[in-house]
Amino acid sequence: MSTYNEMKLEFSSISENESFARSVVSAFVIKLNPTLEELSDIKTAVSEAVTNAIIHGYEKCQGMVRIAGRIEENTVYLEISDEGEGIPDITKAMEPLYTSKPELDRSGMGFAFMEAFMDDLQVESEPGSGTKVKMRKTIYSAINIS
Repeated sequence: MSTYNEMKLEFSSISENESFARSVVSAFVIKLNPTLEELSDIKTAVSEAVTNAIIHGYEKCQGMVRIAGRIEENTVYLEISDEGEGIPDITKAMEPLYTSKPELDRSGMGFAFMEAFMDDLQVESEPGSGTKVKMRKTIYSAINIS
């Protein structure tokens, strides 16, 4: 029998809400009893996606950032989205060390971290229409508690 759980969260695109997003996603995932490393990976990926939405998506104005989460069996699916500026060249933006904001001391490693810490990463974006970051991670320690 397949089990699932879902959540949706929407918050203002201000930097203080990045830690709020990490905490909410952590609380959502904790029922799977992830290892500290698995939980840290998810929190880091969420942090990077939310930070990108705040800094890049809503550079010129404040907007709303959304997180949709779903747990199916031992797999977590997350979607972080905004309706901000969008990404003109996703391939370029996903290159390690590429940053469109060098003046802000950005490392350009956000997407690289998301890819490294999650099992799957997909980015959808259109200039002027916002960005959707979809991520998936299987929690292997959850297999033994079900």
